[in-house]
Amino acid sequence: MFFLIFVLVLSSHVVSSSSPITSMEAETLLKWKASFHNTTQTLLSSLWVGSNHCNWVGITCDSTGSVTNITLREYGMSLRGTLDNLNFFYFPNLIWLQLRNNSLYGHIPSHIGNLSKLIFLDLSFNNFSGCIPSEICLLKSLQLISLESNEISGPIPRDIASLSSVSNIGFHGNYLSGPIPSSIGRLHNLSSLDLGWNRLNGSIPKQVGMLRSLYLLDISGNSLINRFYSNIYRKLDLERLFLAYNSLTGHIPQTYCNFTYFQLSNNHLTGPLPENLCHGGQLIRLGVVNNSLTGLIPSSLRDCKSLIRARLEGNQFTGNISDAFGIYPNLVYIGLSHNNFFGQLSPKWGQCPHLTNLLISNNNISGKIPFELANATQLGELDLSSNHLIGEIPKELGALKMMSRLLLSGNRFSGKIPSEIGLLFNLEQLNLASNNLSGPIPDQLGNCLKLFHLNLSMNTLGGGIPSSISDAIALQSLDLSQNSLIGGIPQEFGKLKSLDILNLSHNRLNGSIPKAFNDLHGLRIVNISYNQLEGPIPDLKAFHEASFDALRNNKALCGNATGLRPCVLPSRDNHSHGRGIKVILLTILPIFGSLVLVFILAASFNTCCKKTPTRKSETREESHGDIFTVLGFDGRKLHDNIIEATEDFSSNYQCSGGYGTVYKAALPTGQVVAVKKLHQYEDNMLINNLKAFESEIVALLEIRHRNIVQMYGFCSHPKHSFLVYELVEKGSLRMVLSNIEQAKELDWTKRLNVVKGLANALSYMHHGHSQPIVHRDISSNNVLLASDFEARVSDFGTARVLKPDSSNWTSLAGTYGYIAPELAYTMRVDEKCDVYSFGVVTIEVFMGKHPGDLLSYLSSSTPVPNDQHVLLKDVIDHRLSPPRSRAEKDLVTAIKVAFACLNGNPLLRPTMQQVTQALSRRSLPLTSPFSTIKLGEVLGHVVSNG
Repeated sequence: MFFLIFVLVLSSHVVSSSSPITSMEAETLLKWKASFHNTTQTLLSSLWVGSNHCNWVGITCDSTGSVTNITLREYGMSLRGTLDNLNFFYFPNLIWLQLRNNSLYGHIPSHIGNLSKLIFLDLSFNNFSGCIPSEICLLKSLQLISLESNEISGPIPRDIASLSSVSNIGFHGNYLSGPIPSSIGRLHNLSSLDLGWNRLNGSIPKQVGMLRSLYLLDISGNSLINRFYSNIYRKLDLERLFLAYNSLTGHIPQTYCNFTYFQLSNNHLTGPLPENLCHGGQLIRLGVVNNSLTGLIPSSLRDCKSLIRARLEGNQFTGNISDAFGIYPNLVYIGLSHNNFFGQLSPKWGQCPHLTNLLISNNNISGKIPFELANATQLGELDLSSNHLIGEIPKELGALKMMSRLLLSGNRFSGKIPSEIGLLFNLEQLNLASNNLSGPIPDQLGNCLKLFHLNLSMNTLGGGIPSSISDAIALQSLDLSQNSLIGGIPQEFGKLKSLDILNLSHNRLNGSIPKAFNDLHGLRIVNISYNQLEGPIPDLKAFHEASFDALRNNKALCGNATGLRPCVLPSRDNHSHGRGIKVILLTILPIFGSLVLVFILAASFNTCCKKTPTRKSETREESHGDIFTVLGFDGRKLHDNIIEATEDFSSNYQCSGGYGTVYKAALPTGQVVAVKKLHQYEDNMLINNLKAFESEIVALLEIRHRNIVQMYGFCSHPKHSFLVYELVEKGSLRMVLSNIEQAKELDWTKRLNVVKGLANALSYMHHGHSQPIVHRDISSNNVLLASDFEARVSDFGTARVLKPDSSNWTSLAGTYGYIAPELAYTMRVDEKCDVYSFGVVTIEVFMGKHPGDLLSYLSSSTPVPNDQHVLLKDVIDHRLSPPRSRAEKDLVTAIKVAFACLNGNPLLRPTMQQVTQALSRRSLPLTSPFSTIKLGEVLGHVVSNG
């Protein structure tokens, strides 16, 4: 009985003594919640419900009610605040602290050293700054510590060896500096050490060789130097080794055998690869790019079936490439360029079913391209340039439907260019320069509508330049120089509005340069020397500023350029009447040119599209007619194909709506297009929709740019009218930003490229024409993203061509939240309206959502003082980890530019030309760490610079 009473008293004492602990834990958690930003407080209030904190989401307790686990890492929480008010002194039994992937900032508090039982600490992917507190080394029970992707600076604590139980250390992606402490060699349980992408320097301490349990070592992206291999890693059994982007020297020891990841790129290493590099058959990724490695490829690598990605470019490897590599069932990417391989290409490459990139340029390979290579159906990039290959280019390569880059320059290929290359609908770059190719340029190249780089120079190609090349309207660079081409320059080249570089030199072209060239306002570099051209040069900056060497040795070119004589006007005596007519024409035609286009469009709209009869009740007018098309499509055939592909515009193929509904249509050629069908009511088009339809046609006929959606054709018919244009795979920017997974994939670099692409498109519209085109509805809904997240401006239904000497008054158009504020009190439209909308979209890209109230704050003449102290890092999209290094600088520059575009006074906004120039320049270094930049500092740029 006495014993029973003793036990009851003791248990009562335990309960009563534990009660203050649990109550203090609850109070501390509530105090911590109260210190958060309002949105976080609201979120936690919905998750921490009830009086028992052990039932709160993310909180786990033991049997006594004491907190043992705090896990608040679920994606989408985005906790915003510090750890200052989470006093760890009151959590004596905490063993698990998981705050990964939030928006926590400030220093890691020193009182974290009170967590004596803690075994798991993960604060990664936040915005913590300052140094690693030395008190963290008091956590003797700690087994894992991860501080990845923060802004932590200073040295690695010397006493880190005190963490005797730790097995995983992750400090990747911070600003840690100084040497790696030698004491780290005493962490005998350490299996993973990730110090990559910091600012560490000095040598790798030899004590690392004592870490016998280590399977992962990542110290890439630091400034480590000196030889180290033979003294450090000879006894280690590493599986994953990442030492890239340092200044390491010496040979790689011949003792490795069990790697899955082996990354030593961008160092100064010499000697051969280890012979047993893939002896264990586990190697997945190999990277030794840009070293000075020599010798043969190890035999173990030839039989390495596990290999997925291998990069050996930029070394001095040698050996017969036919024997050095085998069949890799999992291989996706292999880079062997800039080495000394010889021999012939093996047909075995065609037996790699997942291979997307095969890069073997700048070697000494000879022989022919094996036609079996066409069996690698996923191949998207083939680079065999600068070798000694001979024979014809296999026509079987036309079966590689995924091919986007085909680079075969600098070889000895002969014969004709196979017409089957025209079947590569995804081809973006084709370089066949510096070979012995002959025969005509195939017409089928015009089918490669995504082609933006075409180089056929330095061959012996003959015949005329096919006008079909102009169908590849995405072309930015076209080089046909040093061939034997004859005839004139096709008039259709005037459609290549995206053309930046044109080289037709050293051929036998004759006649005059087509007047349509005057529309190529994007042309920057031109060379037409050594031909037989005559007549005036186009009135373009590219020609006026061309060097003498770029225009020399022609028949009789004239115009305002270096080395050319002025064009002689007809004399007054002999041609006064003709000159008078010419003056009249030159005066009248520009005035009525746009009217002629309108009349043509009106006539085409009143003409029916020819289609197959669907019912007897249709009138003859409804059953026959023509389609006004562009880009060389057969109008009637295109119309019938679209009707069939969409099953007469079935809702099953519908994508979205606007003033028209968008459908996805797969044409018989294999090409997939988007079709925008105009809304109709009672078989009659609404006047406003018809005007929008006409506006979009006029705008898209005028402009051709890589960052503007391409129109393929259009049709007007009593039953239905529609536009046909390229299908942009990922949909609208708004859709991507609203999707968590896609928004995560749209990282800071991709987002910066989206902004630059949008800026380039608008600059081209505003400044690339004699009459500027204003979009009037730039929004995240009207910016589409291609598969590589490149921006495409779409929906030109409200676009206007600005007329000189006109007030350009218009009705209000655009999307609420993106419209320039001055349009609320004036209906005068100009380029600055688009500039404002660009600013809104740019801020939306970086915030991940529409800026909303921030817009009114920016336009306020007296901003709220407290708001100016909001940190910029707290405003940007928290679904991404904070930007690093160059992305930080570029992001700040882009946001400053965007704020300047949002100036309430349109006269103080920059032009889009100034915007593109600012975004293309190298960003200046930040004067303070990114984590400390305040919103008010960025706004100051707007005030001081306008």
